[in-house]
Amino acid sequence: MSDEEESQLTDKEKIEIAKWFLLNSPVGEIQYVAKDVKEVLKDERVYRIAAAEAFPLYNKSHMICLEFPDRSGEVCTDARPANDDELPSSYIEEYRCAFDAEIIKYVSEAYPKGICCVYCTNGKDMEGPGSSFEFVVVISAARLSPQNFCNGSWRSIWTVEFKDDIQLVEVRGKLQVGAHYFEEGNVQLDAKLECRDSTMFQSPDDCAVSLTNIIRHHETEYLNSLQTSYSKLPDTTFKDLRRKLPVTRTLFPWHNTLQFSLTRDIQKNLGLENSE
Repeated sequence: MSDEEESQLTDKEKIEIAKWFLLNSPVGEIQYVAKDVKEVLKDERVYRIAAAEAFPLYNKSHMICLEFPDRSGEVCTDARPANDDELPSSYIEEYRCAFDAEIIKYVSEAYPKGICCVYCTNGKDMEGPGSSFEFVVVISAARLSPQNFCNGSWRSIWTVEFKDDIQLVEVRGKLQVGAHYFEEGNVQLDAKLECRDSTMFQSPDDCAVSLTNIIRHHETEYLNSLQTSYSKLPDTTFKDLRRKLPVTRTLFPWHNTLQFSLTRDIQKNLGLENSE
């Protein structure tokens, strides 16, 4: 962008552009993007407005967790004592508590430093059988390793509807995986999946086990499918990024790529090491 074009931007436009960059920061890297955005803007007031709007949205979308002041756990938003009218009835809480315990057990096994919670989002006042209600399960995990040039996150939200009239529990899941590799390059992954399942309406403990198994099954299947895709990248996606016959008129030896580094050895094989 030229100086003339930049001078034509209004403060509102600059704020929107800055927010876009901040909101699209890879997981665990918004602070680095913010530093660069601030440097480019060279306007403290505009930067503060953009950051004040973008950071809360980014933290919510990435399910950034905050530690309780007494270090007793973590939570995806701020914490305060619940009002009496916000608490589920004893009947609903029995289901929620059993489900929450099973989810915590699963997440502790599946995701190092993973965070999870089960909320009642509908029907919390129901006092007994014959009622329908709804839970939402939130699972969040991040693996940040900037010193090794890679960061990644897992986020899943499960909506669980207990339908007493048909004795069925319906499950809808939204799964999202993000990853960023930036050693001598910039490769990002943003994969999403939506899925559905169901199980019988049972006792609190039996429902908790069945629903957790459903979540475990779908998340494991999705992770396995991503792993399979990764293993095929050299023979599919990466290969398609090159021309069939490059300007050197020499085909790249895809069958033997493991013996090359990403710099000197590949350049030597392609006859490019002396081209600079």
